[in-house]
Amino acid sequence: MVTVYTKPNCMQCNFTKKYLTEKEIEFQTIDVTESEEALAEVKGMGFQAVPVIVAENEEAFYGFQPDRLAKLA
Repeated sequence: MVTVYTKPNCMQCNFTKKYLTEKEIEFQTIDVTESEEALAEVKGMGFQAVPVIVAENEEAFYGFQPDRLAKLA
């Protein structure tokens, strides 16, 4: 399962979710503006920006990176 940490009105977040949907990659989203715990998780991983993408057996990364997203298929 892929998790995308996101926030409203984030273009890179929207591009990431659109890409995953188009490639039929199952994912869940977590809005960091609605959960202090989620924001703390993102910061705990060392990230200061969203989207942050977390997947099994892959190193977490941030931003819209089609090359890395393609590896999740």
